[in-house]
Amino acid sequence: MNPSVHQSSVVEDGARLGAGVAIGPFCHIGAGVEIGDGATLHSHVVVGGYTRIGARARIFPFAAVGLPSQDIKAALEAGALTIGEECVIREGVTINAGVGEGTRIGARCVFLAASHVAHDCRLGDDVILSNQVLLGGHVEIGDHAMIGGATAVHQNVRIGAHAFVGGLSGVEGDVIPFTLASGNRAHLFGLNRVGLQRRGFAPERIERLRRAYRLLFAQEARALSERIDCLSRDFAGDADIAAIVEFLRAPSTRPLCAPRAR
Repeated sequence: MNPSVHQSSVVEDGARLGAGVAIGPFCHIGAGVEIGDGATLHSHVVVGGYTRIGARARIFPFAAVGLPSQDIKAALEAGALTIGEECVIREGVTINAGVGEGTRIGARCVFLAASHVAHDCRLGDDVILSNQVLLGGHVEIGDHAMIGGATAVHQNVRIGAHAFVGGLSGVEGDVIPFTLASGNRAHLFGLNRVGLQRRGFAPERIERLRRAYRLLFAQEARALSERIDCLSRDFAGDADIAAIVEFLRAPSTRPLCAPRAR
Protein backbone atom coordinates (compact mmCIF):
# COMPACT_ATOMS: atom_id res chain seq x y z
CA MET A 1 0.00 0.00 0.00
CA ASN A 2 1.44 3.35 -1.04
CA PRO A 3 1.81 6.22 1.45
CA SER A 4 -1.02 8.72 1.64
CA VAL A 5 0.04 12.39 1.92
CA HIS A 6 -2.44 15.24 2.25
CA GLN A 7 -1.98 17.88 -0.43
CA SER A 8 -1.32 20.60 2.17
CA SER A 9 1.67 18.74 3.69
CA VAL A 10 5.32 19.06 2.69
CA VAL A 11 7.50 15.98 2.33
CA GLU A 12 11.01 17.02 1.37
CA ASP A 13 13.00 15.14 -1.23
CA GLY A 14 14.98 12.36 0.45
CA ALA A 15 12.38 11.49 3.09
CA ARG A 16 11.40 7.83 3.09
CA LEU A 17 7.85 6.77 3.85
CA GLY A 18 6.96 3.12 4.45
CA ALA A 19 3.97 1.23 3.13
CA GLY A 20 0.62 2.48 4.36
CA VAL A 21 2.00 5.63 6.02
CA ALA A 22 -0.71 8.30 6.37
CA ILE A 23 0.33 11.98 6.51
CA GLY A 24 -2.54 14.31 7.44
CA PRO A 25 -2.89 18.01 6.63
CA PHE A 26 -0.26 20.70 7.29
CA CYS A 27 2.60 18.37 8.24
CA HIS A 28 6.26 18.96 7.38
CA ILE A 29 8.62 16.00 6.94
CA GLY A 30 12.32 16.75 6.54
CA ALA A 31 14.69 15.24 4.00
CA GLY A 32 16.52 13.06 6.54
CA VAL A 33 13.40 11.41 7.97
CA GLU A 34 12.36 7.77 7.66
CA ILE A 35 8.86 6.71 8.76
CA GLY A 36 8.01 3.02 9.18
CA ASP A 37 5.13 1.07 7.70
CA GLY A 38 1.63 1.91 8.84
CA ALA A 39 2.54 5.03 10.83
CA THR A 40 0.02 7.87 11.08
CA LEU A 41 0.73 11.61 11.45
CA HIS A 42 -2.67 13.14 12.08
CA SER A 43 -2.06 16.83 11.26
CA HIS A 44 0.26 19.81 11.96
CA VAL A 45 3.18 17.49 12.82
CA VAL A 46 6.79 18.51 12.19
CA VAL A 47 9.49 15.84 11.88
CA GLY A 48 13.07 16.92 11.22
CA GLY A 49 16.71 15.91 11.57
CA TYR A 50 17.92 12.38 10.98
CA THR A 51 14.84 10.80 12.51
CA ARG A 52 13.73 7.18 12.26
CA ILE A 53 10.17 6.46 13.35
CA GLY A 54 9.11 2.83 13.79
CA ALA A 55 6.17 1.06 12.24
CA ARG A 56 2.61 1.84 13.30
CA ALA A 57 3.54 4.94 15.30
CA ARG A 58 0.76 7.46 15.89
CA ILE A 59 1.65 11.15 16.13
CA PHE A 60 -0.96 13.75 17.00
CA PRO A 61 -1.32 17.46 16.15
CA PHE A 62 1.37 20.02 16.94
CA ALA A 63 4.02 17.48 17.92
CA ALA A 64 7.60 18.46 16.98
CA VAL A 65 9.90 15.47 16.61
CA GLY A 66 13.60 15.29 15.80
CA LEU A 67 14.34 19.02 15.80
CA PRO A 68 17.73 20.28 17.10
CA SER A 69 18.63 20.31 20.77
CA GLN A 70 17.61 23.29 22.89
CA ASP A 71 21.02 23.24 24.56
CA ILE A 72 22.09 26.88 24.18
CA LYS A 73 25.77 25.84 24.04
CA ALA A 74 25.15 23.66 20.98
CA ALA A 75 24.85 24.83 17.40
CA LEU A 76 21.40 24.45 15.86
CA GLU A 77 22.43 21.56 13.63
CA ALA A 78 20.41 18.53 12.60
CA GLY A 79 20.79 15.58 14.98
CA ALA A 80 19.71 11.96 15.26
CA LEU A 81 16.57 10.45 16.81
CA THR A 82 15.35 6.85 16.75
CA ILE A 83 11.81 5.96 17.83
CA GLY A 84 10.67 2.34 18.12
CA GLU A 85 7.55 0.77 16.70
CA GLU A 86 3.99 1.42 17.92
CA CYS A 87 4.82 4.54 19.92
CA VAL A 88 2.06 7.06 20.63
CA ILE A 89 3.02 10.75 20.61
CA ARG A 90 0.16 12.99 21.68
CA GLU A 91 -0.62 16.67 21.15
CA GLY A 92 2.16 19.22 21.60
CA VAL A 93 4.89 16.71 22.47
CA THR A 94 8.49 17.71 21.71
CA ILE A 95 11.25 15.11 21.29
CA ASN A 96 14.64 16.62 20.47
CA ALA A 97 17.37 15.00 18.46
CA GLY A 98 20.76 14.36 20.03
CA VAL A 99 24.36 14.38 18.92
CA GLY A 100 26.50 11.35 18.16
CA GLU A 101 24.26 8.31 18.60
CA GLY A 102 21.41 10.70 19.33
CA THR A 103 18.17 10.33 21.25
CA ARG A 104 16.77 6.82 21.42
CA ILE A 105 13.20 5.78 22.21
CA GLY A 106 12.14 2.14 22.56
CA ALA A 107 9.01 0.41 21.31
CA ARG A 108 5.42 1.00 22.47
CA CYS A 109 6.23 4.12 24.46
CA VAL A 110 3.46 6.65 25.17
CA PHE A 111 4.05 10.40 25.42
CA LEU A 112 0.98 12.26 26.64
CA ALA A 113 0.20 15.86 25.77
CA ALA A 114 2.91 18.52 26.13
CA SER A 115 5.58 16.15 27.45
CA HIS A 116 9.18 16.89 26.48
CA VAL A 117 12.20 14.66 25.83
CA ALA A 118 15.46 16.57 25.59
CA HIS A 119 18.56 15.71 23.59
CA ASP A 120 20.40 12.39 23.99
CA CYS A 121 17.84 10.75 26.28
CA ARG A 122 17.59 6.96 26.29
CA LEU A 123 14.18 5.41 26.92
CA GLY A 124 13.48 1.67 26.99
CA ASP A 125 10.36 -0.16 25.84
CA ASP A 126 6.84 0.50 27.16
CA VAL A 127 7.73 3.75 28.94
CA ILE A 128 4.87 6.15 29.70
CA LEU A 129 5.30 9.90 30.19
CA SER A 130 2.13 11.59 31.44
CA ASN A 131 1.06 15.10 30.49
CA GLN A 132 3.69 17.83 30.78
CA VAL A 133 6.52 15.59 31.95
CA LEU A 134 9.89 17.25 31.28
CA LEU A 135 13.05 15.22 30.75
CA GLY A 136 16.39 17.03 30.78
CA GLY A 137 19.24 16.01 28.49
CA HIS A 138 20.87 12.58 28.78
CA VAL A 139 18.12 11.14 31.02
CA GLU A 140 17.88 7.33 30.95
CA ILE A 141 14.63 5.47 31.67
CA GLY A 142 14.28 1.69 31.84
CA ASP A 143 11.58 -0.57 30.42
CA HIS A 144 8.02 -0.26 31.77
CA ALA A 145 8.75 2.85 33.85
CA MET A 146 5.96 5.42 34.31
CA ILE A 147 6.36 9.14 35.06
CA GLY A 148 3.39 11.06 36.51
CA GLY A 149 2.09 14.34 35.13
CA ALA A 150 3.96 17.65 35.43
CA THR A 151 7.11 15.95 36.75
CA ALA A 152 10.53 17.40 35.94
CA VAL A 153 13.55 15.09 35.68
CA HIS A 154 17.02 16.64 36.04
CA GLN A 155 19.55 16.07 33.27
CA ASN A 156 21.65 12.88 33.52
CA VAL A 157 19.21 11.23 35.97
CA ARG A 158 18.57 7.50 35.56
CA ILE A 159 15.20 5.92 36.32
CA GLY A 160 15.21 2.12 36.51
CA ALA A 161 12.92 -0.42 34.89
CA HIS A 162 9.44 -0.87 36.39
CA ALA A 163 9.80 2.29 38.49
CA PHE A 164 6.94 4.73 39.03
CA VAL A 165 7.43 8.45 39.68
CA GLY A 166 4.41 10.29 41.06
CA GLY A 167 3.05 13.47 39.51
CA LEU A 168 4.25 16.98 40.37
CA SER A 169 7.66 15.62 41.36
CA GLY A 170 11.13 17.06 40.93
CA VAL A 171 13.58 14.22 40.34
CA GLU A 172 17.24 15.09 40.84
CA GLY A 173 18.58 11.66 41.87
CA ASP A 174 18.71 8.20 40.31
CA VAL A 175 15.62 6.05 41.00
CA ILE A 176 16.46 2.35 41.33
CA PRO A 177 14.39 -0.26 39.43
CA PHE A 178 11.04 -1.52 40.78
CA THR A 179 10.49 1.39 43.18
CA LEU A 180 8.02 4.20 43.78
CA ALA A 181 9.31 7.77 44.06
CA SER A 182 7.56 11.09 44.50
CA GLY A 183 7.94 14.56 45.94
CA ASN A 184 9.91 17.76 45.53
CA ARG A 185 12.71 16.79 45.76
CA ALA A 186 11.68 13.20 45.06
CA HIS A 187 12.41 10.42 47.53
CA LEU A 188 11.50 6.73 47.65
CA PHE A 189 8.32 5.38 49.21
CA GLY A 190 9.06 1.67 48.71
CA LEU A 191 8.33 -0.75 45.90
CA ASN A 192 6.05 -0.04 42.97
CA ARG A 193 3.80 -2.88 44.18
CA VAL A 194 0.72 -1.97 42.14
CA GLY A 195 2.70 -1.68 38.94
CA LEU A 196 4.52 -4.96 39.56
CA GLN A 197 1.27 -6.79 40.32
CA ARG A 198 -0.32 -5.42 37.15
CA ARG A 199 2.61 -6.75 35.13
CA GLY A 200 2.15 -10.22 36.55
CA PHE A 201 4.93 -10.37 39.15
CA ALA A 202 4.23 -13.31 41.44
CA PRO A 203 3.84 -12.56 45.19
CA GLU A 204 7.07 -14.40 46.05
CA ARG A 205 8.96 -12.36 43.46
CA ILE A 206 7.67 -9.11 44.96
CA GLU A 207 8.55 -10.37 48.46
CA ARG A 208 12.17 -10.96 47.41
CA LEU A 209 12.31 -7.41 46.06
CA ARG A 210 10.85 -6.11 49.33
CA ARG A 211 13.52 -7.92 51.33
CA ALA A 212 16.24 -6.56 49.08
CA TYR A 213 14.87 -3.02 49.41
CA ARG A 214 14.93 -3.28 53.20
CA LEU A 215 18.48 -4.64 53.18
CA LEU A 216 19.62 -1.78 50.98
CA PHE A 217 18.03 1.07 52.95
CA ALA A 218 17.60 -0.20 56.52
CA GLN A 219 21.34 -0.27 57.25
CA GLU A 220 22.35 3.27 56.38
CA ALA A 221 25.12 3.26 58.97
CA ARG A 222 27.02 0.97 56.61
CA ALA A 223 28.66 2.23 53.41
CA LEU A 224 26.49 1.96 50.31
CA SER A 225 29.12 -0.20 48.61
CA GLU A 226 28.88 -2.72 51.48
CA ARG A 227 25.11 -2.83 51.24
CA ILE A 228 25.32 -3.41 47.48
CA ASP A 229 27.78 -6.27 48.07
CA CYS A 230 25.30 -7.78 50.56
CA LEU A 231 22.54 -7.67 47.95
CA SER A 232 24.76 -9.36 45.40
CA ARG A 233 25.77 -12.08 47.86
CA ASP A 234 22.46 -12.72 49.62
CA PHE A 235 20.36 -12.80 46.44
CA ALA A 236 22.81 -14.53 44.12
CA GLY A 237 21.04 -15.90 41.05
CA ASP A 238 18.02 -13.58 41.33
CA ALA A 239 17.72 -11.66 38.04
CA ASP A 240 15.65 -8.83 39.56
CA ILE A 241 18.16 -8.16 42.32
CA ALA A 242 21.00 -8.46 39.83
CA ALA A 243 19.35 -5.67 37.82
CA ILE A 244 19.27 -3.45 40.93
CA VAL A 245 22.92 -4.20 41.70
CA GLU A 246 23.94 -3.46 38.11
CA PHE A 247 22.02 -0.17 38.25
CA LEU A 248 23.70 0.83 41.52
CA ARG A 249 27.18 -0.05 40.30
CA ALA A 250 26.86 1.75 36.97
CA PRO A 251 28.63 5.13 36.66
CA SER A 252 26.45 8.13 37.46
CA THR A 253 26.86 11.84 38.02
CA ARG A 254 23.66 12.10 40.08
CA PRO A 255 22.97 11.23 43.75
CA LEU A 256 20.84 8.24 44.65
CA CYS A 257 17.16 8.82 45.35
CA ALA A 258 16.56 7.28 48.78
CA PRO A 259 13.79 7.07 51.41
CA ARG A 260 13.23 10.24 53.43
CA ALA A 261 14.99 10.19 56.80
CA ARG A 262 12.59 9.38 59.63
